[in-house]
Amino acid sequence: VQLQAFGGGLVQAGGSLRLSCAVSGRISDINAMEWYRQAPGKQRELVATITRGGSTRYADSVKGRFTISRDSAKNTVSLVSLQINSLKPEDTAVYYCAAEGTTVTPAETSAWREWGQGTQVTVSS
Repeated sequence: VQLQAFGGGLVQAGGSLRLSCAVSGRISDINAMEWYRQAPGKQRELVATITRGGSTRYADSVKGRFTISRDSAKNTVSLVSLQINSLKPEDTAVYYCAAEGTTVTPAETSAWREWGQGTQVTVSS
């Protein structure tokens, strides 16, 4: 699975951004798509998840402001987006998309997580 994240940028506090993650490869093996962020000097933080079935989960710090979605036209995870509203300076971070999946072969079952390259979001006060 290959992931390409895009859509970051510089925005003023209170503004909005839409991040997207293009997914290719063994999409059928993906169980969930995730968005993480990592601020300078801090650990990487899971902010949003959307499962194969369409269920969503959010970190408490972003509930009500972040919305994760997938390509509704195809009902697949080939394009996963993160709508970010009411941006705050503390949302400044590098945002990463990730795919969590399971691959089953006759020899073994393996769980994996693949990462995109990250996109910078900077919020000015």
